[in-house]
Amino acid sequence: MAHIQSFMVEHQRTLKKTLSYYILHITVAALVAYTVTGNLIMALTLSLLEPTVQAFAFFFHERAWDKTTDVN
Repeated sequence: MAHIQSFMVEHQRTLKKTLSYYILHITVAALVAYTVTGNLIMALTLSLLEPTVQAFAFFFHERAWDKTTDVN
């Protein structure tokens, strides 16, 4: 448990940024999906799946990006 807490503290900025991006992405995806389908349930389902995967990808992308900028 201490490892998780340490991880959370160490990556707090990136985790907060990931969460805000996740919320923004879900909102945009829901609006687009609803516009295309006209079905609220389908729009919400679609809007939760893809942004969830993207949030994980963004977190690891951000960590990799930080490592490359630390080298310079």
